Amino acid sequence: MMLAPVAAMLLAAGRGERMRPLTDSCPKPLLKVRGKPLMQWHLEALARGGFDHVVVNTAWLGEQIERSSSSSLQIQYSHEGRDFGGALETAGGIVRALPLLCPTEHTDAGADVFWVLAADVFVPGFKFTQAAVDRFKCSGKLAHLWLVSNPEHNVAGDFGLGLNAGAVPGELSRVGLALNLPPADARPRYTYSTIGLYRKALFEPPWCSIPSGNPQGMKAPLAPLLRAAMDNALVTAELYDGAWTDVGTPERLEVLNALK
Repeated sequence: MMLAPVAAMLLAAGRGERMRPLTDSCPKPLLKVRGKPLMQWHLEALARGGFDHVVVNTAWLGEQIERSSSSSLQIQYSHEGRDFGGALETAGGIVRALPLLCPTEHTDAGADVFWVLAADVFVPGFKFTQAAVDRFKCSGKLAHLWLVSNPEHNVAGDFGLGLNAGAVPGELSRVGLALNLPPADARPRYTYSTIGLYRKALFEPPWCSIPSGNPQGMKAPLAPLLRAAMDNALVTAELYDGAWTDVGTPERLEVLNALK
């Protein structure tokens, strides 16, 4: 039986307010880092991993993003700005794109799994692998996240990382359960890299109440869904040590382009 290809959703709908005035006339995913648009780095990495089906959501200047595509990948667009007048936030955008990410005609095991990544992070060494997909499919979890060390603009971090089976207490765990730590918990927190593997079920009841395909264009963030699933031990994570930058300000973009 021919297995359905695993799709990837590239989040590209943000306005990029902190990047103004650069983003007044150019959407942030098309700002160039070392000669290539930010989103192109992701598209090339996905292609190297053998993932050729990508769904891109757009809002601000989305027509520029669609016109710019010169990739050999199979790219589909979810135009939130055109359809609803603006971005739907991360969870709202994913639910809107689910019919493209997980077509109903694909019924084989694992056809409900897809990558999600933000177009505005620079992570040139990340490898999208079938091995990671296969491990996730077998895990039964709702999401698997890649975490990074906390940058200066997010020193408090986002999520904790629990010990994996067989890990030695007191040693740094590299892979384990993602933890929704309470404020008073002193365990280390890490920053979500915006790269993850997801299962369609996270965006359905009881985790998400938005109707399939989000026909009304409801806005919804992703973090509450992830935290609820973490509280039920249904999210795993691993640490990524490679270069990673959230290209959120003109200054960070300038630094990246100054490095050789």
